[in-house]
Amino acid sequence: MKTSQHNAPQAQANPQTDIRGVLIAVARARLLLPNATIAEVLSFAPPTPVEGAPEWLLGRIRWRGWEVPLVAFSRMADIAPEAGGLGSKVVVLKALSGDPKAPYFAMLTQGFPRLVTVSPDRLQYDAEQHLPAGVHARVWLNEDEAYIPDLEAIEVLIGNAIAQAQAA
Repeated sequence: MKTSQHNAPQAQANPQTDIRGVLIAVARARLLLPNATIAEVLSFAPPTPVEGAPEWLLGRIRWRGWEVPLVAFSRMADIAPEAGGLGSKVVVLKALSGDPKAPYFAMLTQGFPRLVTVSPDRLQYDAEQHLPAGVHARVWLNEDEAYIPDLEAIEVLIGNAIAQAQAA
């Protein structure tokens, strides 16, 4: 018996190289992250301030028994002023550092993240030399310009900001 492969769809996504991602709107920019880094999306509520912290560290929120630092990415990266308000959301992200005392941090967003499929042939890197703080790369996904955040660098910035605030 002969098997035929011409029944398979031709324009099929390649599960070997495609990843599920999310586009997150922040003030005057979009961020592209792997879907697996997102723990939960919450409605914005004013955080508890961290005295002596930089302006981009908005404070801490309570989430599932954790005190999670809340970051205004656009402010941290010096892209735009950013503050939470009506319609703002908070994306809780899984930290990559492996620190059991700080397994999560949160980022202020403008609305819900949008699920996207990231294919290598649809992702173009911008060769821009100067990138804002906390940014790994600037990319184009189809027609969407986005920053890929450097989550490990952001975790270091958060850790340093909290340590300095506690020392003050």
